[in-house]
Amino acid sequence: MERLKLVLQYFQSNSESISNGICIILALVSVKLYTSFDFNCPCLPEYNKLYSLGVMFIPPIILFFLGVLVNRHTGIMMDEWMRPIGNRSKNPAVVKYLFSAMMQRALLAPLVWILVTLLDGKIFICAFSASVDPALFSGLPNNTDLNVIKIMSKVACKEDVIFKNSSFRKAVSRYVRCYSQAVGWSILLFLIVLGALGRLIKPCFDEHASFLQIRYWSNYLDVEQKLFDETCVLHARDFAQKCVVQFFEDMREDTVLHLPHPPFISHYQEDWQDGEAERLHGITKQEQVDQLLNKWYFSKPELDVTRIGHRPRTCVTWEDHKGKTLYSDV
Repeated sequence: MERLKLVLQYFQSNSESISNGICIILALVSVKLYTSFDFNCPCLPEYNKLYSLGVMFIPPIILFFLGVLVNRHTGIMMDEWMRPIGNRSKNPAVVKYLFSAMMQRALLAPLVWILVTLLDGKIFICAFSASVDPALFSGLPNNTDLNVIKIMSKVACKEDVIFKNSSFRKAVSRYVRCYSQAVGWSILLFLIVLGALGRLIKPCFDEHASFLQIRYWSNYLDVEQKLFDETCVLHARDFAQKCVVQFFEDMREDTVLHLPHPPFISHYQEDWQDGEAERLHGITKQEQVDQLLNKWYFSKPELDVTRIGHRPRTCVTWEDHKGKTLYSDV
C-alpha cells in the first residue's frame, strides 16, 4: 500500500507526471485491446494484406490522436503558439519543447501496439504467407483445385480442411512468425539504442542552462494556466454569490410579506461586515469581466513582478443605500 501511495503521489505532483501516467495507461490499454481482439484472417489473396496492414496501422493512428487529445501539453503548446504577443514575447524554443514532449508521449501507445502485433506474428502471417516460396517446405497440399497462391493465402486459417493432418501449414507459419518477431525485436532494439544515444549525446550539443530555462518556462505556462483557471473559478463563485444575494435582497424589499433572511444571506452579510477580503477587486459587471478576460488573452502581463511590492494599495469602500459603510479595504 505504501508503494501504491508513493506512485499515486508522483502522478498527482504535476501535469508532466499526470501526462506520463495517462500515456502508460494508454499503452497498457493498447496491449489489452490487442489481446482481446479476435483477429480472423480472410484467407483470400486479394484481401489478406489489406486487412492485416489495416489492423496493424489503423489502431495506432487512433491511439496516437487519442494521446494527443488527452495530453495537457497539447493545449498549452497551442495556446502559446497562437496567442497574440501583447506585453509578453514568444519563445519558439518553449513551443518546440512542448511539441517534442507531446509527440513522445503520444507515440508510446501506437509503438506498443505495433511491437505487440509483430512479436505475436499472427498479422504478419496473414499478410505475407502468400509471398513465401512453397518450394522451401515439403508437404504442399496438391489434392485440391486451388492454385499455389490461394493455398498459401490460407496458411493463417488453421481450421481449413486442406491443411488437415498436414505439417506444411505449421512450418510456413513458424517461418513467417520468425521474420515477424525478428522485425519486432529489431525495432525495439533500435528505439532503445536511439534513446540511449540521445541521452548520452544531447548534453554534448545542447547548453544545459538553455535547457533548464526552456523547461522552467514550459512548467511556468502550465502552472500559470492552472492558477488562472482556479482564480476564475473563485472570482465567478463570488460574483455569482453576490448576484444571488442581491436578487433575494431586492425581492425582500419589493415584497409585502416580511420573510426571514435565507441562512446563507445572513452568514454572507456577517462575513461582509466583518471585513472579509474579497476576490472581485472592483470587477462588478459583466462588461468589466469580459473586458478583463479579453485583456488577458490579447495582452498577457509581462513576466516582471518587481512592481508588486511598490504598488500603492487602492481604497475600496462598500456602502449601503443609507450611506453606511459595510466594507472598507485600504
